[in-house]
Amino acid sequence: MAENPTKTRVSEDFPRLADPFRRELLAHCYRMLGSVHDAEDLVQETYLRAWRAYDRFEGRSSMRTWLHRIATNTCLDALESRSRRPLPTGLGAPSSDPSDELVEQGEVPWLEPVPDALVGADGADPAAVVTSRESIRLAFVAALQHLPARQRAVLLLRDVLKWRAAEVAELLETSTASVNSALQRARAQLKQIAPAEDTVTEPGHGERRELLERYVAAFEVKDVAEIVRLLSQEVVWEMPPFTGWYQGPAAVGELIGTRCPGGPGEMRLIPAGANGQPAFGLYMRAEDGTYQPFHLQVLTLAQGGVAHVAAFFDTRLFATFGLPESLPADRG
Repeated sequence: MAENPTKTRVSEDFPRLADPFRRELLAHCYRMLGSVHDAEDLVQETYLRAWRAYDRFEGRSSMRTWLHRIATNTCLDALESRSRRPLPTGLGAPSSDPSDELVEQGEVPWLEPVPDALVGADGADPAAVVTSRESIRLAFVAALQHLPARQRAVLLLRDVLKWRAAEVAELLETSTASVNSALQRARAQLKQIAPAEDTVTEPGHGERRELLERYVAAFEVKDVAEIVRLLSQEVVWEMPPFTGWYQGPAAVGELIGTRCPGGPGEMRLIPAGANGQPAFGLYMRAEDGTYQPFHLQVLTLAQGGVAHVAAFFDTRLFATFGLPESLPADRG
């Protein structure tokens, strides 16, 4: 029996042409959903839909554009039944007193960080970087979650992927005027929610390295005074799934000093890259002397020091980031 030439073309051509876009599609789905795990599922769904439709792909647009069309529609379908993913600062409550009891809400679908390596922003091969760090910064992705799904899609397609308004209108089956109006509203809302990227000036490479080395050293000996010295005056600390957030070096220092269960020598920090920002997996010493996952910190740096820390207590993220399951008791 003769082999179906269409099926042969799909099985041979599709993986070769589509696979190079996997990481940027993951970045797009992550921005839309705010969850690396949901994004991975939706990228799989995107490729399944694309594979099924590939024999009807006529090449009127590029493979990249075609796949992003499918991914965007897949995300919009998923968002019909899902609520937004906030950080504690996005819940609308004022900053907390570090002496107050911690309130945990595990049922909230919290925003998740994304590993740089999964979205092609790790810089391992500069020629292969497919995602700009600015487009996946934690503050930007958190702000996106406040937008309605279609506004979110319009802003990402226009401002991040640089699509023309007419292309977005065709995808969303609406008018160019509606797309332009949605974009204006989305930009205005983002300005209210999060500061513009150009207001954050990061330290230079040498300063950055020294700041991070001092930060790790201070944590591992639990030198709270030194940690406080490394924080900016407007620092914010938050730690989902706990609903409170804390502002100012004194409040953060008190929180670490009184609420962090580890003592000097009982914590280890292993570097990771998340959202184009420095990150660390923090391990806590257990009774048997080994160090077990405790939380994943994502840091925002500014000229004045560490300006923001999001400490994610979902230890499943350690596997997502390729961090060790544990550290041996005799480390160091």
